[in-house]
Amino acid sequence: MTNSSRVYIYDTTLRDGAQTQGVDFSAADKAKIARELDALGIDYIEGGWPGANPTDDAFFANPPGFTQSKLCAFGMTRRAGRSADNDPGLNALVAHETVGAVTMVGKSWDFQVTVALGVELDENLRMIGESIAHLGTKVPEVLYDAEHFFDGYKANPAYALAALRAAYDNGARWIVLCDTNGGSLPHDIERIVGEVIAAGIPGSHLGVHCHNDTDAAVANSLAAVKAGVRQVQGTINGLGERCGNANLVSIIPNLMLKMGFDTGISLEALKNLVRASRALDEVLDRKPNRSQPYVGSSAFAHKGGLHVSAVAKDPSCYEHIDPSMVGNARQIVVSDQAGRSNIVARMADLGLDIASVKKDALIAVVEQMQVAFDPRDVVDLVDLIKRLEHEGYAYDTAAASFELLVRRALGQVPDYFRLERYRVIDERRRNAVGHWVTLSEATVKVEVAGKEYIQVGEGDGPVHAFDTALRQVLTGPYPQLEALELADYRVRIVESTAGTSARTRVTIESTDGRGHRWNTVGVHSNVLEASLEALQDSIAYMLYRFADGI
Repeated sequence: MTNSSRVYIYDTTLRDGAQTQGVDFSAADKAKIARELDALGIDYIEGGWPGANPTDDAFFANPPGFTQSKLCAFGMTRRAGRSADNDPGLNALVAHETVGAVTMVGKSWDFQVTVALGVELDENLRMIGESIAHLGTKVPEVLYDAEHFFDGYKANPAYALAALRAAYDNGARWIVLCDTNGGSLPHDIERIVGEVIAAGIPGSHLGVHCHNDTDAAVANSLAAVKAGVRQVQGTINGLGERCGNANLVSIIPNLMLKMGFDTGISLEALKNLVRASRALDEVLDRKPNRSQPYVGSSAFAHKGGLHVSAVAKDPSCYEHIDPSMVGNARQIVVSDQAGRSNIVARMADLGLDIASVKKDALIAVVEQMQVAFDPRDVVDLVDLIKRLEHEGYAYDTAAASFELLVRRALGQVPDYFRLERYRVIDERRRNAVGHWVTLSEATVKVEVAGKEYIQVGEGDGPVHAFDTALRQVLTGPYPQLEALELADYRVRIVESTAGTSARTRVTIESTDGRGHRWNTVGVHSNVLEASLEALQDSIAYMLYRFADGI
C-alpha cells in the first residue's frame, strides 16, 4: 500500500509526447530530456515502445543512467489468438535489462473491443489478464493503461470494471484510467473514480491519464487525485497528439504547493521545473510559452502601476506563490501603462537607483536615437519611457533594450563598436538554371577599439546580409558572439494611418546558446533602420552580459 499522501508522477513525454504533430525525437533527444526528468525527480519515465521503431530501440539499448527515476517501456497486450509467452510484442518489452517497469495498453470500452480490435469481449479480458501475469514474472512492475476507460465506463460500467479487474487480479501494480479521447470533465472524472474505488479497486493502485481535448486535462487529473488515485500521467509542457496531454509542469506544483501531496520531488528539486520546461523547448527548437502557468516568463510579470506598487510592499498581493519555488523569477514590466513604481522596481532588480539617472545623461542618450520629440523636453526617466512608448517602442517585450537604455544613461555600457556607415543592395537575377533569385549584399564600416573595418556580407535579405557583415567584423575582437543566435524576428506597423511612411517596430529575440534569451526593440519609419537598431542592441546586450560574467 502507498502512503495516502504520496502521488507518483509518470512522465510520457518521450512516447505519448512524441506523437505530437511536428515532433520527431532522436535517441539523443530522448536521452537529454530523460536526464532532465531524472534531475527533477520524476518517478517513472516512459521511454517509448521497444520494437516499434529504430529510435526507441536505440534509446532502450543505451539509456542514460538514472539516479531517481525508473525507466518504463510501453507496449500492448498480447494479440488475439496467441499465447502471452509466444507474442513477439510482449517479448520485445522485456528485451532490455534497463527496463524497470512495463506499461501495457488494453481496451476497456466494449465498443472499441468489438469495432477496433474485432475480438470477442471475453477474449479481450483474457488478453489483459494473461499479458499482465506473464510480464509480472519478467519485470519488477507491470502497469495496465485502460484505454478509453471513462468513455467505456459511461457506456458499459460492468465491462469497463471487468477489464480493470482482469489486470488487478493478475498482479498489475498500477491500473491507469485513461481519458483517451479527452472529452471528460472534472465532475465526470471525480464521480467515476469514486465508483471504481467503491467497486473494489483501491486508489493506491489507480492512476489517471488525461488528454486535453476539452482544455481540462490538468483539472481532470487533479480531480482524480482528489477522488483517490495515486498516480498521475502526463507530459512536460502538455506535449501530445491532438490537443496534448495533461501538463505535468502545472500538475506537479499544484499537487505539492496547493494540495499538500508528496510527489517524491523535494522543494529544492522543484526549482528545476523551469529548467525542465525550457530544456524540452530547446530540443524542439520552440519558443517557450510566455503565459504558461508557473514556468512562463510572464507568469510572474507585473505591468500595471497599481499592481507593481502593491507587489513592492508585499509580493503576495498579486502572486500566488514565490516564483523562486519553481525556478522562475518576478518581472517588473516597463511600458506606457507603467507608473513610477514599475520603473523604480525594475531598476532595483538590476541593482540601479533611479535617482542616479541625470537629465543631461538622458538627453545625451536620446540624441543618439531617431525620435520625433526634442530630447531637451524630457523631464526624467519615467517621462522618457512614456515618450518612447508613444513613439512605438515596447519595453514590456524588450527588457534588454530597457536595461541598455538605463545603463547607457548611467555610463555603464562601453562603446563596444560604432557603426560608421552601411550600404545594402538587393539584386534580383536569374541563377544558373534560369530561376529568379534575390540576393542581398551589405557593406559595413565599423570602428572597434579605434580601428576601422570594412566588410561585405551576403544574405537572404537585407537584415541577414547586414548581420552577416557586422558579425564577420565583431567575432574577431569578440569571439563570444559566435554563439549569438537570432531566435525570432517580428515586425509591426505602429502608425498605420501614415501609409508606407508609417513607423515600424522591430522586436528581435536572441539566445546565447546557454539558455539565456533576451529581447530588443528598434523603431523607425524605415524597417531596415528599425531592424538594425534592435540588432545592435542585441549584440551590445550579449557583450555586456559576458563582460559582467553573467
